[in-house]
Amino acid sequence: MPEGPSVKKFYLLASPFVGQLVVEVGGSSKQINLKNLKELRFQDCQVFGKNLFLAFGFDEREIVMSQPHETGQKRRLLEKVMDTGKDGFLLPQIKALESKDPDAHASSIWLPTADSAVPEDPWRWLHFHFGLFGSVRANEFARAQKANKRGDWKDPTPRLVLHFDGRGFLAFYNCRMAWCSGPNIKPNCDILSVHFHRGQALEALSQPRLACAILLDQRYFAGLGNIIKNEILFLAKIHPLSQGSLLPRKSAESLVDHALHFSSDWLHNKLQGQGLHYQVYMKETCPLGHQVLKESLGPPTGLKRLTWWCPDCQILYT
Repeated sequence: MPEGPSVKKFYLLASPFVGQLVVEVGGSSKQINLKNLKELRFQDCQVFGKNLFLAFGFDEREIVMSQPHETGQKRRLLEKVMDTGKDGFLLPQIKALESKDPDAHASSIWLPTADSAVPEDPWRWLHFHFGLFGSVRANEFARAQKANKRGDWKDPTPRLVLHFDGRGFLAFYNCRMAWCSGPNIKPNCDILSVHFHRGQALEALSQPRLACAILLDQRYFAGLGNIIKNEILFLAKIHPLSQGSLLPRKSAESLVDHALHFSSDWLHNKLQGQGLHYQVYMKETCPLGHQVLKESLGPPTGLKRLTWWCPDCQILYT
């Protein structure tokens, strides 16, 4: 799946559309009712590690300024969007409502009167989790890079396409979507956040676990994926099966530094339309000419990921 730098780029592509109205929706996804996004306003965009979150809802000013007949239309549309049998798109105010009053449901819907206040968060968030070749395109569609098994040059089909009133559009490919109450963002463990907590990362690396497994733990290194893992372990000269608790302090610090620098450089190159020159990932030899080994490594009872490493350059701490 795309790693932190790629998803950060997706966020930067989507952010300019914040504030615009969704006027048309397309795509092949059956995970949500795509039609429910039409006529909603794209309110906010957040990124955390490998996860992208988009917020949709009505503009509070539009609700307050609506004429009675327009308010009725918004009410019916919002009721449709909030149908839990379709999307699970449900406001917290409705979820918390336990009253037996038959008018309670209608009065709780986000349509303020002159004497009532607008709820603090009338938006709902759409969570995107991307697959291996997942991507986001702005004002363009993905094109086939090679023929499929049948020999046809068929362009990829987007899971979701959002057309905005500003005449631009966003296309989402190979991703899973689900409504959620909001993004649970912890910037202190996001490798691309300025608030990343280096001390917390070093503490995580002191656990009696394999270094390769600790690095992929999104609780401590959100956005760090298999490519970054392979590269920074080589750059820090640490064997992937080394025990974190046995790493010398300087080696652990070097590993964290390389994680931050490599991720930042990767994002910079992506924004410049450039690729990265890998040291060991998918290589046969390292820069010093040593043979690079490839094997699925990980905890004995956990997930094992395909790993490239140099047995001559990387030290095994056990």
